[in-house]
Amino acid sequence: MASQSANADALRIGGLTPLTSVDYPGELAAVVYCRGCPWRCSYCHNADLQDPHGPSEPAWTEVMAFLERRRGLLDAVVFSGGEPTAQQALAAAMAEVRGLGFKVGLHTGGPYPERLRQLLPLLDWVGLDIKALPEDYPRVTDVPGSGERAWQSLRLLLDAGAALEVRTTPMPGLDGTAYLDTLTARLAAAGVHRYALQQCRPVGAPADLPAPRHLADDDAAVALARRRFPHFTLRAA
Repeated sequence: MASQSANADALRIGGLTPLTSVDYPGELAAVVYCRGCPWRCSYCHNADLQDPHGPSEPAWTEVMAFLERRRGLLDAVVFSGGEPTAQQALAAAMAEVRGLGFKVGLHTGGPYPERLRQLLPLLDWVGLDIKALPEDYPRVTDVPGSGERAWQSLRLLLDAGAALEVRTTPMPGLDGTAYLDTLTARLAAAGVHRYALQQCRPVGAPADLPAPRHLADDDAAVALARRRFPHFTLRAA
């Protein structure tokens, strides 16, 4: 856990995107990247944020000053990472953002279901990463029990009726047609309506990691997913 403090000023930040139209569906948003993650996915595209003790830049006071100047220009603020729910200061930071009149979004892998439950009153939208079938998560995250926690977070969000997009960036080796068919079938059966399949782009991945499968509109796994979900997005290379 990156911080024991509930004070928003204790939020450890690894970057700020001042404007994006793709990180919160239908809204113009800023993205706050939070430091720290309990998992060690070999294909992580933000691996530099895994360490909770890296430099905190910008400070939370600077983020709030920026957001004050963007009132009326931005619609939302998304907390991403790393894994934002690794920090206990997150709730206070979200409350301050809501106090400025912004919608609040969260990108999470769901490693802390109970913390996520406590954050629900502060959230307007969630992007949840489901990386694999529950039993295969240790192969992805190098952490036993991580799959059970991620899928528990999924059930929590679905039961709460949260505005939710589930997304999968399949790890090379867990991206075959049969595997993705099984994964998307289980997600659809769980009640997922909005789903995104994202092209893996390993950065600094170990040499023994296979090349990622190329996802395209005519791919069999993509076609199956498109039929299963009322709202489906392919985020390809």
